[in-house]
Amino acid sequence: QVQLVESGGGLVQAGESLRLSCAASGSTFSVNNMAWYRQAPGKERELVAAVNSGGNLYYADSVKGRFAIFRDHAKDTLYLQMNRVIPEDTAMYYCAAGDGEWGLWRYDYWGQGTQITVSS
Repeated sequence: QVQLVESGGGLVQAGESLRLSCAASGSTFSVNNMAWYRQAPGKERELVAAVNSGGNLYYADSVKGRFAIFRDHAKDTLYLQMNRVIPEDTAMYYCAAGDGEWGLWRYDYWGQGTQITVSS
């Protein structure tokens, strides 16, 4: 089992930056893939960014060039650096982890989420 705890959410103004963190604990050696998802009110959950142990990266078109996902293996922590945020980034952000095939976006473990609200 792997436990994921997100932090770093809050209220920010458009154009600002913030960093989300996801601390992993438990059987983290079994996790190769980690990702950030988000879900806005009335919308489906969407994959924002993903990374695996091999260094592969994925970004949704809507965040390319603005967000960066990276992982600190020593701290068992996943980060999402969010730059130049826009009101459309407002959502609950979730951390996910798993050991599935890259590109299938299947994750076994999920955090509780952290809310990001971007004011214009």
